[in-house]
Amino acid sequence: MQRRLPSRLSYALLASVPVLGLVMFAGAGAASAAQAPVNARAAAVAALKHLMIGEHGTDHVLSGQSVKIKGAPTKVKSTNWSGYADTGSNTYSTITGSWTEPKATCTSTTSLAAFWVGIDGYSSDSVEQDGTLIECISGTPSYFTWWEMYPSNDIQVVGETLKPGDKISASVVKTGTKYALKVTDSTTPANSFSTTQTCSATKCVDSSAEWIAEAPSGSSGVYPLSNFGSWTLSSATVKGGSKSGTISSFTDDEITMVDSGGATEAKPGALNGSGNSFKVTWKKSS
Repeated sequence: MQRRLPSRLSYALLASVPVLGLVMFAGAGAASAAQAPVNARAAAVAALKHLMIGEHGTDHVLSGQSVKIKGAPTKVKSTNWSGYADTGSNTYSTITGSWTEPKATCTSTTSLAAFWVGIDGYSSDSVEQDGTLIECISGTPSYFTWWEMYPSNDIQVVGETLKPGDKISASVVKTGTKYALKVTDSTTPANSFSTTQTCSATKCVDSSAEWIAEAPSGSSGVYPLSNFGSWTLSSATVKGGSKSGTISSFTDDEITMVDSGGATEAKPGALNGSGNSFKVTWKKSS
């Protein structure tokens, strides 16, 4: 059975980023090599700040790829997600997680990698999420913090000075029809934020909770996944109904990201003994 895994970050304008990069570097004869990272970052920020609403692609687990082992998570494959999702009949209201921002190894190909926690999105048409983002343009990485309440808005970039090694904690907490989204960068506080958004029960159904490394999608499909080496999610907590616990406290799916040919792109490791931490390892880029 296919399971819907919506890709909730929109990059409709990133198809034009290589053109932007060429335009900005057209005067390279008069610019120093030191200006290249600055120009690449300017292009990255410009692209992120002009994203289109509603260009969120939907991907599916490849048919026949769900594997259930007694006492272990259901193993599924996705073309854009890697990590863990709690599902079942629960209504989720709280999710948290922490990580150290990984360092990207970029090539000349435009690529992206998003790391986030969220409610909804795994089996619903809404998602309430926040986290960090790597964007590689012309061989230069840029790092950001962001949040999103889809379909109410597109990605909202907040922090533009995030860097590898920054200590991040993220959470989404629902109270009534309000969702408190918070990201704390304890290393570089300027990237931290807290915002409260409203979503009705008919639009935000709270049917899942996720801890995900994602290859974002745009109008042309899933973008190549930036080489982030590995990403370790820790200190995960979640509340479903009246029960609070960790990832393993609820019905959980372990998600491996694969390309269209079935080759692994990003693979999660097993949960630790406490059920609140795992590592996703980058394997290859499409």
